[in-house]
Amino acid sequence: MEDHHSAATKVSVNGAPAEATLSTGAGGVGGSELRWRYCAGAAAERSLSLEADVLGVEANGKEVVVRAFVADGKAGGKRRRRRDYVFEMADGEGAAAAWGDKLRACLDSFGRTKRLFVLVNPFGGKRCASKIYEAEIKPMLKAAGVDVTMQETQYGGHARELATSLDLARYDGIVCVSGDGVLVEVVNGILQRTDWEEAIKMPIGIVPAGTGNGMAKSLLHAANQTCSISDALFAIIRGHKQALDVCTLVQGQKKIFSVLSITWGLVADIDIESEKYRWMGSARFDFYALVRIMNLRRYYGTIHFVPAPGYEAYGEPAKQVESSIVERLEQNGEPQVCSYQGPSAELQGSDWRSIDGPFVAVCLNNVPWATESVMAAPEAKFSDGYMDAVIIRDCPKADLLALMLKMSDGSYVKSTYVTYLKVRSFRLSPGQLVENPKRGGIIDVDGEVIARGEGTYGRNQHQDLIAYGPSVQMTLHQGLATVYCPK
Repeated sequence: MEDHHSAATKVSVNGAPAEATLSTGAGGVGGSELRWRYCAGAAAERSLSLEADVLGVEANGKEVVVRAFVADGKAGGKRRRRRDYVFEMADGEGAAAAWGDKLRACLDSFGRTKRLFVLVNPFGGKRCASKIYEAEIKPMLKAAGVDVTMQETQYGGHARELATSLDLARYDGIVCVSGDGVLVEVVNGILQRTDWEEAIKMPIGIVPAGTGNGMAKSLLHAANQTCSISDALFAIIRGHKQALDVCTLVQGQKKIFSVLSITWGLVADIDIESEKYRWMGSARFDFYALVRIMNLRRYYGTIHFVPAPGYEAYGEPAKQVESSIVERLEQNGEPQVCSYQGPSAELQGSDWRSIDGPFVAVCLNNVPWATESVMAAPEAKFSDGYMDAVIIRDCPKADLLALMLKMSDGSYVKSTYVTYLKVRSFRLSPGQLVENPKRGGIIDVDGEVIARGEGTYGRNQHQDLIAYGPSVQMTLHQGLATVYCPK
């Protein structure tokens, strides 16, 4: 688009006389601007950046309605709210139509999202996602002129099924209105497709409407924005994207994909066993963390890992770790090549390290925030090709409680009781509870149980994806997926 600066035009803005100018072009945030100066009073000047502040434009008769999402002047200017500006043209309908065309052409030049498939999880968090969609999300997408197909998920795994069969050519992106669970299902569903190599390029948006909301918090915090529904949605509308690492977990012929975190021990127990307090919202985690620390568990087990550069001193040198656990999966004796098979990185010659238990907690993180209030991995990056491992082997209860209180800003990782390192690949061999050898633990991937040992919470009600006890190997594929993010 060529740079264009309009002459001052007489208008009224929301009923107040003013003069307005429009500059459009390829200059980005600073180069495309709608500016006006009121004629009365203090002659205050106002402006809207078309790229950073405007959702959409509608011309009707002598009026041009600019639908905006602007800083409210409070909270250091970080919080934004919806506001409409009605420009009535003194020169009549022809001027209004011309301005409307110019504004729309400029917005179109930004490459914004036009067609979205929106998944709403009505069961997540406090079960408010459907109301949130109708009250906040639907009106904002309409204001931006986005064509929407909305689908409520009806049961666990529904989002994965939809992502597996969705006609992706009809959409610019997929949006998950939920916590982190629907995002995880969508990624897993896409990677099960025969056209996964093209399908995984489809950007995925996350609007926080669940309990944890770790991915949305991580993306918005990285851009110094509040973790709000409207900020997350505006980032999706603007269409900026970020590559995201995907972790493949393999045990024998079973394969699972993770985008957020893998936990075992204390953190997994808190996440899963606190399900019975879901009615408390996110406060359930704080409450049950106190319960679990007062009745602390430790687990036997061993971990192996390939450290990132600079972390080679952690652990002990391990004997050659067989790479056979990462295998090309077969079905009925035939290679299964239709879906994503996991990273092709060969780690057989790598220098593996090991740490033996007992362990209080073992966590692997792909993004900084586990929930809106817990910064689990302050050094985590979205697409650096490494997992951030947090390991706690032993810790007095009082110190552990102090650690939990420091998780809101990530400073807990500085404790002498915490081992924090980046790894390329990781293998977990989980064992039994030290205090009760007949009982095992829980392996939690992105907020969902994938394995439970004997005697664990919900053991009899679930068919787990993998077995508890045998080794599970995790390897990252750098930047495999794509997510919408703030600029």
